[in-house]
Amino acid sequence: MPDIFFGGLDFGTSGARISIINFQKELIHFDSVSYQYGFKNPNSWINTCEKLLKNLPIEVKSNLERLAISGTSGTLTAFTLKGEPLGEAIPYDQACNEHIHLVESLTSGEDHLRTPYSSLAKALNLIDKYGTNILLRHQSDWITGWFLKDWTHGEEGNNLKLGWDLTKESWPKSYLNTSWQKCLPKIVESGKIIGQVNSDLAKRFNLNKKLILISGTTDSNASLIAANLGKEDGLTVLGTTIVVKKIINKPIKEQGITTHRVSGEWICGGASNSGCGILSKFYSDLEIKELSRQINPSKNTSFNLLPLNSKGERFPTNNSNLEPILGPRPVSDSLYLHALFEGLAKIELKGWEKLRELTGSFPKTIITIGGGSKNPQWRKIREKIINIPIVSCNKTTSFGTALLAINSN
Repeated sequence: MPDIFFGGLDFGTSGARISIINFQKELIHFDSVSYQYGFKNPNSWINTCEKLLKNLPIEVKSNLERLAISGTSGTLTAFTLKGEPLGEAIPYDQACNEHIHLVESLTSGEDHLRTPYSSLAKALNLIDKYGTNILLRHQSDWITGWFLKDWTHGEEGNNLKLGWDLTKESWPKSYLNTSWQKCLPKIVESGKIIGQVNSDLAKRFNLNKKLILISGTTDSNASLIAANLGKEDGLTVLGTTIVVKKIINKPIKEQGITTHRVSGEWICGGASNSGCGILSKFYSDLEIKELSRQINPSKNTSFNLLPLNSKGERFPTNNSNLEPILGPRPVSDSLYLHALFEGLAKIELKGWEKLRELTGSFPKTIITIGGGSKNPQWRKIREKIINIPIVSCNKTTSFGTALLAINSN
């Protein structure tokens, strides 16, 4: 009898990844593809997805039993009722200030939604542009819909920034009489069965015709599942942006903070607009590797940079007008990279200080996942500045998404 397989697709800022695991939760296939048309274009997501599916070994395709999808939290797009994109997505790190007074009037007591970075602020922007005869869907929800040819549903964690309340399991009452409530998805708990793959799509890619699509999660929650976080651990995701998360006893509603429910635990965290994205504006991956070897992590630079990827910050400070500080730039490339690493570590420290303020404690160990977790010099700089032991996790976000698929019900 052939093996059966479980898949996780993860859509990030720069591209998509797929992990396939067997029943023993062993990784048997991994692949990644960069976006062809850029992150904001939903056609990029599908184009990338198609390449990953085509590259799957035939044995995997025919025996793939369940598939879950994770994507960037807070990246929202408007679609026609048939699921066709009406334009570019509004990415997670873009502020929409145009309807902030309306956002505030709709969200009394919901401080985490009262920010121009919320999906609600983005939704009002898209409704203003395209009207109310549309679907509003986050990245992974729309891609899941593409597999099903049915865009009815949305996963709970991806829709928190749009206003879904995990404890009440409902949208805010203030949404009830709006003309756009019909644009919102029907919410499904993460890890639940949504439906069977569309037969035309299964035939096109030679997939198992009985492939089941599982309600996915956000990319950082998938990282948390992959890292197998303990109650006294903290998680830092070092991807294009920096995300910090920890397990808490009860939900927190605070501006810039998102509280999720993952594997029965309450998780709070925040995402900065700084991260590896700023490093890639100055250096290639190979240059970062070479220059890092020239850095002495035990020494401090005299620089005090604020290396945001662009104007505006979500967490640990919520300020859409905050400007990056990227200079002065020294002649030495390795010294400048050292200063950027320090600046990023200081932002991460402020993130942990913010979570301590809200939860009463620092984590005893920080588990790090993502591209930046592989850099030993950066890890030592972070340990020195944050003063908490740091452990690197070699698992990928898409592996965490595949674990969600295998544990689904």
